[in-house]
Amino acid sequence: VGTGRVAVLLSQRGYAMTGIDVSEKMLAVLDAKSSTVEAQLADATDLPFDDASFDAYTIAFGIRNVTRIEEALAEAYRVLRPGGRFLCLEFSQIPAPGLQWVYDRYSFNIIPPLGKAITGDADSYQYLVESIRRFPGQDDFADMIRASGLERVAYRNFSMGIVEIGRASCRER
Repeated sequence: VGTGRVAVLLSQRGYAMTGIDVSEKMLAVLDAKSSTVEAQLADATDLPFDDASFDAYTIAFGIRNVTRIEEALAEAYRVLRPGGRFLCLEFSQIPAPGLQWVYDRYSFNIIPPLGKAITGDADSYQYLVESIRRFPGQDDFADMIRASGLERVAYRNFSMGIVEIGRASCRER
């Protein structure tokens, strides 16, 4: 759930939301923002929910921080009802190599020093850019989603591919 921003926005639109995180501090941030989102301490690779118990599974800027992404995707498939929707908002790769090179130079040379100047913490911002660069490109991530059992996998790039929304649906079992 991270800071819970997406879960809170969806709950404000009337959706029943359950947010999970492995960090009690992140869940406290969510609790301070919303009393309508149920917060649970859990790992995305071992969800404490019954099979086929959710109509949708969303994750925003978090799956690249999961150690075993394939296991998290398998868990997403497991907890989705047939016809359920999977949505993943994540940083990604720019499909144009020249632009990716420019973006990498910016990311590694500007973002950590800027983070240090603003927050006093360069290490978190260094981790951020490294985790983004290690995350698979759009087509490779789509293949990982398909391998989990989800179908009708597609993605849409935003900001030239800096961010993508991956989507899929759970097939009938």
